[in-house]
Amino acid sequence: MSKFKVYVTDYEYETLRNEETEIAKLDADLIPLQCRTDEDVVRLAADADALLVQYAPITAGVFDALDHLRIVVRYGVGVDCVDLEAAAKHRVYVCNVPDYGVDEVSTHAMALILNGLRKIQVLSNSVKKGNWDYKISKPIHRTSAVTLGIAGFGRIPKAVAKKAGGFSFRLISYDPFVSGEIMREYGAEKVDFETLVRESDILTVHIPLTAETHHLFNRETFSKMKKGSFLVNTSRGPLVDENALVSALENRILGGAALDVCETEPLPADSKLRKFDNVILTPHAAWYSEEAQNDLQRKAAEEVVRVLRNEKPRCCVNIKK
Repeated sequence: MSKFKVYVTDYEYETLRNEETEIAKLDADLIPLQCRTDEDVVRLAADADALLVQYAPITAGVFDALDHLRIVVRYGVGVDCVDLEAAAKHRVYVCNVPDYGVDEVSTHAMALILNGLRKIQVLSNSVKKGNWDYKISKPIHRTSAVTLGIAGFGRIPKAVAKKAGGFSFRLISYDPFVSGEIMREYGAEKVDFETLVRESDILTVHIPLTAETHHLFNRETFSKMKKGSFLVNTSRGPLVDENALVSALENRILGGAALDVCETEPLPADSKLRKFDNVILTPHAAWYSEEAQNDLQRKAAEEVVRVLRNEKPRCCVNIKK
């Protein structure tokens, strides 16, 4: 009988080859599941020493029930599906993989920014309908006349700023935890949230989802944005109140939006966001490249190996032992 039990609570990857390679370094079994609820996790992974989690909710009930659990690793950056307070109470590490898709997400954000700026989707849809008239895209401004606002200034938004620097945007950023000096190193000016919202022609969102940031972009926020401005979100869907976004689009407060993440995923078939030609929608794909996926799976499994060897984890988000 193996010493450790490592469960993958749920996954949508074609293979767990990277995890198998890393977990083979331990006296451990790697057991794949497809849990949808916390009850599934408690029922199927009761003897877990470690959990690798994609979307399954890891609630207080999970921590109460899994007596042997030592570490939970989330495939990705956000850990909003894990009860961090309960994990800390039970002295269980919660780890993420914050650096696996920085290039991919920042590049995807830049693609959405440029698409929105140049109104590529609007023009393409028009041509497909038999039209041939650039004037439907008016107004478009050169990049040097555009203020790109960046909400958050962690790894990914820093990469966005670096890539955007080659396009001569005016860059402004809001992040209360990052100094203006650091922002200036990336060509950005530090501003408060009100200024970010008020002055951005394009606003790209890169902040974590917390109780405080849930629906940060709401009716009040949209009412303060420039008429015709463009919103990009490649971070977390619930940061944006989608009903408020629809209203802002219908009332032409915003000139468009680009969302890689939504409040409910997959995006419901009856979502009003589907009806707008000036809304770009991608299916939570910003993180993806073959290289990023390999890094994500490997680094998540490496974290399990460290902790089960009684080593310190690389990227713990809740406790320090």
